[in-house]
Amino acid sequence: MKVIEITSYGGPEVLRLAERPMPSAGAGELRIRVSASGVNRPDVLQRTGNYPVPPGASDIPGLEVAGVIDQGDARELAEAGFKLGDRVCALVAGGGYAEYCVAPIGQCLPVPHGLTDTEAASLPETFFTVWSNVFDRARLQKGETLLVQGGSSGIGVTAIQLAKAMGCTVIATAGSDAKCAACVALGADHAINYKTQDFVQEVKRMTEGRGVNVVLDMVAGDYVAREIDCLAEDGRLVIIAAQGGVKSEFNAGLVLRRRLTVTGSTLRPRPVAFKQAIAQSCLKNVWPLIENGSIKPVIHSVFAAARPDVAGLSGAAQAHALMESNQHVGKIVLTWGMV
Repeated sequence: MKVIEITSYGGPEVLRLAERPMPSAGAGELRIRVSASGVNRPDVLQRTGNYPVPPGASDIPGLEVAGVIDQGDARELAEAGFKLGDRVCALVAGGGYAEYCVAPIGQCLPVPHGLTDTEAASLPETFFTVWSNVFDRARLQKGETLLVQGGSSGIGVTAIQLAKAMGCTVIATAGSDAKCAACVALGADHAINYKTQDFVQEVKRMTEGRGVNVVLDMVAGDYVAREIDCLAEDGRLVIIAAQGGVKSEFNAGLVLRRRLTVTGSTLRPRPVAFKQAIAQSCLKNVWPLIENGSIKPVIHSVFAAARPDVAGLSGAAQAHALMESNQHVGKIVLTWGMV
């Protein structure tokens, strides 16, 4: 099968088309003939040597795929409500940039009615992450206010739509007026251009000094102190990435006086049972919202994974270059030439 390999740590050009033996599904697994693979920030970090592959996971990048089940134990598939030939999307710990990918059955979900495989491949990583962190860990409730840092990212557009669908007020930050407008178009009540405005002052103004109930942070670093400053009493800060650095200093007195919670998580190394529970929560709470049109996939660009451009860069390399440019709004997806 064709795959995209990381030939060495470095820039997008190190992503090269290669051939690997086709994997086989083991106990509790199924194999997917992949139509589309989602591209995520952790893929970039893996390519640059800053996100080690968990033990036992494939060294091929890619954390989410969509396609058709083409191998698996009939009894195990039936117990999960699947059969050979069904269209599914899946969260995987690696191996997504390939024509065939093995996934734990519990981490697979049916492609929502009305969606293409390309759209479905954009769902698992971001929706699992947002549901687990914003609604499970941070316990965002109807009527509360969520601040989404990086509202135009794949995570951001998902968080905006989910929070609005759950009856929450959403404030998003983004790096340009155009991206702010895109966040508002997706449902954000307010958008702050963090390059020209102080988001702490803006949040306090927008909330009449109360602050927000939950902050979804992908920056960390010196953002943590500022986010704590704009949290309401009993507020929750959940950190899911550290693009701004892993070290933070903040006013512990505010944490004490306002009874704040600072938490965080990573999804990739968690056990299958944990991810299966998230999958079932998404199937119950989120998939109906996608199927009735309340939430929609937001895809910025689609690249043919194996097709090089005039400079010889694979589609995957082009996708990574776009992600690192931060010019996209929503998800970037690779396709493998299948319907």
